Amino acid sequence: MSQFAQHTTIDAMTQPKPSSSKLARVLFGLLAYVSLGIGLVAIVIPGLPTTEFILLAAWAATKSSPRLSAWLENHRLFGPILNNWRNGKIIARRAKVSATVSMLLCATLMLVMLEHGWPVYLAIAGMSLGNLWIWSRPERLVVSDAS
Repeated sequence: MSQFAQHTTIDAMTQPKPSSSKLARVLFGLLAYVSLGIGLVAIVIPGLPTTEFILLAAWAATKSSPRLSAWLENHRLFGPILNNWRNGKIIARRAKVSATVSMLLCATLMLVMLEHGWPVYLAIAGMSLGNLWIWSRPERLVVSDAS
């Protein structure tokens, strides 16, 4: 058995089973693929959070498509993000800095290019709250000393 096949078999045993309702699987699948699409677009568009959409896609995939779930888990870019999240709600410092810079760039562009109305301030407030939440997450697994 290949190493990939062993990894996939082990993951299949630990992954939650997809929803038993066909309609629920279709809706979760739609959510997974739409979230993945937005996450991929967010890689190149400042202001859109990549990590949150990938996490949402992975969650929805576990309820709809074991194949998509395994692909996300084994992806070279998304796999580490998902692994960190599942093992302690960790967001790496690099991802935090990237998100912060992206949000600052987006906020600056909005302030320079758009009329200063409540929608701009609401968007900046939302980005600020999102950024505070991101920075509140741990950057590495905290190991407690049991002595």
